[in-house]
Amino acid sequence: MLGCDTLIRNARVLDGTGVASELLDVAVRSDRICEIGVSLDYDARKSVDADGLVLAPGFIDVHTHDDTAVICTPAMLPKISQGITTVIVGNCGISATPVVLRSEPPDPMNLLGEAEDFRYPTFATYIDAVRDARPAVNVGVLIGHTALRNNHMDRLDRAATESEVEAMREQLQQALDGGALGLSSGLAYLSANAASTEEMLALAKPLQAAGAVYTTHMRTEADGILDAMREAFEIGRLSHVPVIISHLKCAGIANWGRSSEVLHALEIARTSQLAGCDCYPYAAGSSTLDLRQVDERVHITITWSTPHPEVAGQSLAQVAERWQKSQLQTAQQLQPAGAIYHSISEDDMRRILRHSATMIGSDGLPNDPRPHPRLWGTFPRVLGRYSRDEGLFSLAEAVHKMTGLPAQRFGLAKRGLIRKDYYADLVLFDPETIIDMATFSDPIRPAKGITAVWVNGVLSYTSEGASGSRGGRFLPRGESFWLQ
Repeated sequence: MLGCDTLIRNARVLDGTGVASELLDVAVRSDRICEIGVSLDYDARKSVDADGLVLAPGFIDVHTHDDTAVICTPAMLPKISQGITTVIVGNCGISATPVVLRSEPPDPMNLLGEAEDFRYPTFATYIDAVRDARPAVNVGVLIGHTALRNNHMDRLDRAATESEVEAMREQLQQALDGGALGLSSGLAYLSANAASTEEMLALAKPLQAAGAVYTTHMRTEADGILDAMREAFEIGRLSHVPVIISHLKCAGIANWGRSSEVLHALEIARTSQLAGCDCYPYAAGSSTLDLRQVDERVHITITWSTPHPEVAGQSLAQVAERWQKSQLQTAQQLQPAGAIYHSISEDDMRRILRHSATMIGSDGLPNDPRPHPRLWGTFPRVLGRYSRDEGLFSLAEAVHKMTGLPAQRFGLAKRGLIRKDYYADLVLFDPETIIDMATFSDPIRPAKGITAVWVNGVLSYTSEGASGSRGGRFLPRGESFWLQ
């Protein structure tokens, strides 16, 4: 009789491809799946009777800002508790590496931590730190455009010179050689908004040869969103690299109802190039407090404020009323600060979420003292509320959006599917009870319905909580392939 470390019996296996489930056994030896079949005959050190629960590949959170969290808080409870086994860091142009600060981290790099948290001047030093920390989840890394600008420019409110772009490109190439997944931009932020399309094209040049991707928090997600999408697609088309639009949305009340035309623009682009997007399942976003987004019609909650930490969790309107000032004046006094903006239409969000090109990303901010509930609840919310309760898509399709699809797009070798010889990143959950518990008023709550999570074959989380064992790794870039 063959031996294995873990044998999961009688599981309703959703393999990550989007096809219907099968009742199967899955055997794990060391960090790999060694066999899949009906009534496997194995001598297992540990046998788990799934009793018809769903066994899926571990969820891949394609849009995170966990760059420093995977090192400082390696237990990664907000993620492992919702079945996430891999996080992709470095989104929105901000990454913890390679970074050399001259003073305080510029907005929005301050979302990743304080100045002392930026200790990784080279990509290699960051990867060493991840390996030493051995977080509970795997880590794939994008290199942030704003981080590169910070390293080589005296100020960020202008376009880079040719020599500055060349210096940035050399640093990006070093990271790509070390296994980085690609380049991210955050052109909506003032620290990168002055960058020209030509600057981005020049930086994107190394991506094609590396087989890497370009992800972008576009120049705007509001009135000029179609122009911003055209720029993003142009960068991808001229550079011959795949484009992933980060947290696609129609932001601002004036843009509610525009998701159909936005998705049409995406579909047109996909006829001639590789393009996709990610989305979080909430009608509210969260970032630093941006004066350009202050709109008295929009409910804005302050998540942190350096000069006034006491207002965390209060609405901007409440603080403004107490201070007898306008919301804009109040926001100015609170900066630097973080905020949650309830500025998205639920109907638009649903339409984008269900699109076949959309992956799932939490965009959670682990350093916020009062975080957006997406940090703890994104993936169970998709599975419970939007798949099971609302029927927005099948459970198999929901799992595909968070497993097989992102593994293909980001080149995560032997991840995202339940296949023989693939890494044993697995999540066992109850499809009847899985649901997010985190709310805007009580955001730090683990989800319900997650029974067990394995990362590289290590049982890392159960319904009782973290196991105390951590099996996460740095994931270097493999070969990406796209199914349009």
